This record gives sequence, C-alpha cells and structure tokens, in this order.
Amino acid sequence: MTKEVTDFSAKDYTDPPPAPLVDFEELRQWSFYRAIIAEFIATLLFLYVTILTVIGYKHQADVDAGGDVCGGVGILGIAWAFGGMIFILVYCTAGISGGHINPAVTFGLFLARKVSLIRAVLYMVAQCLGAICGVGFVKAFQSAYYNRYGGGVNVMAGGHSKGVGLGAEIIGTFVLVYTVFSATDPKRNARDSHVPVLAPLPIGFAVFMVHLATIPVTGTGINPARSFGAAVIFNGDKAWDEHWIFWVGPFIGAFIAAFYHQFVLRAGAIKALGSFRSNA
Repeated sequence: MTKEVTDFSAKDYTDPPPAPLVDFEELRQWSFYRAIIAEFIATLLFLYVTILTVIGYKHQADVDAGGDVCGGVGILGIAWAFGGMIFILVYCTAGISGGHINPAVTFGLFLARKVSLIRAVLYMVAQCLGAICGVGFVKAFQSAYYNRYGGGVNVMAGGHSKGVGLGAEIIGTFVLVYTVFSATDPKRNARDSHVPVLAPLPIGFAVFMVHLATIPVTGTGINPARSFGAAVIFNGDKAWDEHWIFWVGPFIGAFIAAFYHQFVLRAGAIKALGSFRSNA
C-alpha cells in the first residue's frame, strides 16, 4: 500500500510584499490624503470623548464641589470610554487609513513594513494635531472644570517611580500593538473571513484592559498623541517633566511587539509548516 500524499501547495499563503521605505507615488493619490484626514478626525474624536469622560468623573467625585466620592463612572467607566472609542473609531476608519489612531501603532506597523516612512510620519503628525484639537474643544466647552481637574494629563501617580511608569507604558503598549498585529494578520484574514470584521473588537478590548491595569500608575498613556495633546493644551510643568515616559514607553513597547509577532511568531509558523511538509 502506497502512502497518499496530498499537495497543499495551491493553498499556501503568500505574504503581501512589504511597503516601500519611501514611496513618493503616494503623494499623488487622493486616498493617501483621505487617510491622513481620517486619522486626524478619529484622533480628535477619541481625545474629545475620553478627556471629557475623565474630567466629568473627577467633577462628579469631587466632594468639595458637592460630588460623591463614589459618584461618576469610576475607573471602570473611564477604561470603557477609551476602549469603546477605539473600537468605534477603528471600525469606522480601518478601511480608509487602517485605523491606527496612535503613533505607537503606526510605528510598530512601520517597523513591520506595513506602511511607508512617508505615511508613518504624516500619520503621526495628523494624530498629534487631532489630539491637540480634540483636547482644545474639551477646554473650550468645559473651561470651568478643565484646569481644576488637571485637563486629563498623564502624570505619574504618587508612590510610583518613573521607572515603574515607564515599565507600565512599555508593557501596556506591547499588549495593544501585539493585539493589533494578531487581529489584522493577513494570513488569518485569508484563512478566516470573519477576522477583518471582528478586528476592532479585540483592539478596543485590549485598550480597555490595559487602562484598568495602568490608570492607577500613569493614568494610562499607551498613545503618545493622547498624552501629547493633553499636555500641550494644559501646559503644566509636571506634565512636561514626565512627558518623555509617554513617548519612550509606547515606542519601546511597539518595537518589542513588532519584533515578537513578525520574527518570532510568524517565523515559527513558517518553520512548522516546512517541518510538516518534510514529514508528509
């Protein structure tokens, strides 16, 4: 009896080619500028809703202002606001810009050659400008409470060192960017058609879970644009003294996540497939 060997080569998945490092052709395409606008508006909306939630909670829990210490949405509600907005905005913009809404996510995808350098830089600029405008609207509409409750700025909580804050930002951003890579993996998309539709859900849920863990430590950055926009509009000394944590931490976390997913997990899967074929 001979061993029947089935050829699965026709079903093998081939990774799409990496994005060019510098692609000047993008500058001639309307879709490129539409994506930048989408990132700007999405980040503006993200900061507007989330910073309003933070300030509203602090006002409702302010006993001196007639509030209730147990009032408001609490940390759980703040985490839901951040995670829920990411879920909504990624769903809305994924087909236009990829739904980054975060310079750390853009940086990680650039390292994995998913976007070009030009696109990555302009995305980050649009995200930071959108964040500034979003927080600016919050200050304009809630001027009575904005300065009193800290403007939603990311600062280190008392009792924690800057090293602890940096570590929290690194790990938190790793969780987020790793989830982004896993949820948008084109190999999974090719195998399971439902994955692209569900991708915003795990990404938003990752943001929610990270906020639950790190709000008591750093207020949770994991998004340099979010931290930058709040710091620019509030412009307090303490915010700028510790602001480097909310850039260095997320970028390191994104780098580790990109390396882990692209060179450890994906390379391991390729080796396993080769071993399977050799034993067929």
